[in-house]
Amino acid sequence: MDFDIWIYRTMSDIDVSKLEENIGVVFNNKDLLLQALTHRSYINENPKWHLDHNERLEFLGDAVLELVVTEYLYKTYPNPEGEMTNWRASLVNANMLAKLSAEFELNSFILLSRGEAKDTGRARQYILANAYEAVIGAIYLDSGYDVTAGFISRYVLKELSGIIENKTYRDAKSLFQEKAQEMVGITPTYDVLEEWGPDHARNFKVGVFIEKDMVGQGEGPSKQEAQQVAAEDALKKKGW
Repeated sequence: MDFDIWIYRTMSDIDVSKLEENIGVVFNNKDLLLQALTHRSYINENPKWHLDHNERLEFLGDAVLELVVTEYLYKTYPNPEGEMTNWRASLVNANMLAKLSAEFELNSFILLSRGEAKDTGRARQYILANAYEAVIGAIYLDSGYDVTAGFISRYVLKELSGIIENKTYRDAKSLFQEKAQEMVGITPTYDVLEEWGPDHARNFKVGVFIEKDMVGQGEGPSKQEAQQVAAEDALKKKGW
């Protein structure tokens, strides 16, 4: 994913009208959308900024996104709970949301500190995913459930058919365990190799091992996310 288009913004040149046009939602309260775009680091560098960071909106948006997706799955498919849980996880995870954010160029609008803007790797994916959820939370507060559900349907639920058809909903960690047991008769284990960052933004590097042999590595903002990335890495390296 290309993050090079990010440009540092001052308070005087922020205009959300283009993003409103991109997402197909016009806000009554523009500050809600601005807050959804405000990363904690931006406030640290711009203490006179009149809004809070987007973490509370992200918390709300995460719940609304899960509810809308869950309701759609429940009403549309007769499948058992386990399958629908896997489908939902594939739709609402950080990798998917970061990828989908490119459809309306969300990366071009996020307010970051100069230092945070220099990191264009995996950390930016999580910032994008969190901002995506914050935008959903802002839409919900500004326009209500139906408009929010319409947004999620346009940008998120459309991915479901491809996920089911290609069976990409299979959890990487579970799949790697199945393959490891099938191929070598051993259950893989995971160890934290490194962790860093402040308490509100911890990062973890995890290794996955078959006995004493490390077969994959992954990083993420939680041990669970890092384990999934490590499992994906191991699947690729093993050709499984």
